[in-house]
Amino acid sequence: MDCACLLSGAYLPSQAIRGKPMQDVLEGYATAATADFIAAYDGLSPESIYEHVIDLFPSRNARVADIGAGTGRDAAWFALNGHDVLAVEPVLELREAGRALHTAGNIKWLDDRLPHLGAVPPSASFDLVTLCAVWQHLTDEDRMTAMSRLATVIAPGGVLIMSLRNGPGAIGRRVYPVSPDLTVEMAKASGLRLVRRQEANSVQAENQAMGVSWTWLAFEKVREQDAARRHLSSPFAWIPNSSL
Repeated sequence: MDCACLLSGAYLPSQAIRGKPMQDVLEGYATAATADFIAAYDGLSPESIYEHVIDLFPSRNARVADIGAGTGRDAAWFALNGHDVLAVEPVLELREAGRALHTAGNIKWLDDRLPHLGAVPPSASFDLVTLCAVWQHLTDEDRMTAMSRLATVIAPGGVLIMSLRNGPGAIGRRVYPVSPDLTVEMAKASGLRLVRRQEANSVQAENQAMGVSWTWLAFEKVREQDAARRHLSSPFAWIPNSSL
């Protein structure tokens, strides 16, 4: 099934459950956000998680958007490496835990979600956008919308890195089958060029026992006439104080 079928509306496998699935996922994460869950999530090593794409990260002083930031584990790691990080997390319990755990001044938090990222204005521009263990929670229609939206916040020459889950999900947090090929087509239609595709085992023992693996995809935004897009004087100037 190709990207054109999704665009035309000819292929809508999850039409009957449109609208509610993401809310169910968010409620599932809110219920799961116990002290033990937060400690286990935050205790994973970003170096191990991003092992297959880490060489594609900017070296210093980049603007990073971590979409689905959870407890801020990865956001804190990026901040420690000198980047200005926007941690986007829609689950209150995880966002509050992240704020408490990671207090670096170059991390800002935003309550927002895919597919629309409605709180992030069109003028926002990031050198690196990451989606770690997020894509499987979106339906195919929402993935199409999300990919188009993500492309608008990536700076020319910037990189989008995402992990696609292969295998079952945790109880209470619905997942949908993900096609790497279709994801690549969606990205291409949004002006994103594939630069890395890598299969990887899960770093979590529980996932390994369930037969879960991951496909890592990295895309570069094609440089066009928008290469001169204006950068804001402050990377987070557009975020209202109530969101921080």
